[in-house]
Amino acid sequence: MMRIGPAGWDYQDWQGVVYPPRLQGTDRLTFLVNLFPTIEINVTFYRPISATLAQRWLEAVAPRSDFRFTAKLFRGFTHERRELPWPEEGAVKAGLEVLRAAGRLGALLAQFPYSFHNTAENRAYLLTVQQHFREYPLAVEVRHRSWQQLAVRQFLAEHQVAFCNIDQPQVSYALGETDWVSGPFAYLRLHGRNRQNWFTKMDDVGARYDYLYSPQELAVLADRARRLLVQAPETYLIFNNHPRGQAVANALEMQALLTGARPALPECLKEAFPRLAYL
Repeated sequence: MMRIGPAGWDYQDWQGVVYPPRLQGTDRLTFLVNLFPTIEINVTFYRPISATLAQRWLEAVAPRSDFRFTAKLFRGFTHERRELPWPEEGAVKAGLEVLRAAGRLGALLAQFPYSFHNTAENRAYLLTVQQHFREYPLAVEVRHRSWQQLAVRQFLAEHQVAFCNIDQPQVSYALGETDWVSGPFAYLRLHGRNRQNWFTKMDDVGARYDYLYSPQELAVLADRARRLLVQAPETYLIFNNHPRGQAVANALEMQALLTGARPALPECLKEAFPRLAYL
C-alpha cells in the first residue's frame, strides 16, 4: 500500500488556502483525512503529546479505517541527544502509546540533523534509541552523505530499523538519492529543493522548506516511490514542503500519479494551486 500525505496540519498560513474559512481545531485534521490516508505528526518533535490529545485525534480520524499517523520523535532524543536517563521518555510514550494501541501509528520517525554523521558513537546512539522505543515501528532519517553506504543499510536491516529516504537540496555533503528498504515498511520524505535557504539561519525555520515541486520533478519522484513500493508491503511518502500549503498540493498531485485518487477539493485550494483543477 502507498500512503501519501503532508507533514503536519496545524499551520496558520494554510488557513484560507488549504482549509476553508472558519475551519479550526481537530476539524482541520478531519478535513485532511478525507484527502489522505496518512499525515505525519509534527508537533511531537517539539513536545510530548498527552493521552487526552491523542484520543481526540483518534476520534477525528475514526471515519477512515485505513488511515495511519506517522509521528516525529521528540527532538530531545535526536537533536539534543541528552544523556540517559531521559526524563521525558515516559511523557513521550504516553501519547504515542494511545495511537499505537489503536493500530493508528504506522511509523515513529527519528529525524537527525545534518550534523549527525556516521560514526561508531552515533551508530551506538541509534541503537540506544531503537532499544528505548523498540515497541514502536521505528524509522531513522539522516541527512549527511557519510551514511550513504551499504554497511549502514545492512546495519539498520539487522536491527529492523526502517531507513527514511529523503529528497533534499544537494548542497555541501548532503545525503543523495536512495531507494533503501531496511525495515518492515518504506519511508520517503520530500523536503523540497530550496538550495538558497537550506543552511541559512532564519527566524522562520520553516522557510528552508519553501518549495513547490514541478510536475516534471514529481514524475521522477513517483518512479522512485514505485521502486520502494516493490520492496515493501507498505510505503509512506510524506511531503514536508509545508509553507503556504505546498505540501498538500504536491501530495494531491503525487497521489493522483501513483494511486489515481482524486478527492473533491475546496475552491480555495484550487484557486491557490491552479494545477489542481486538472486532477
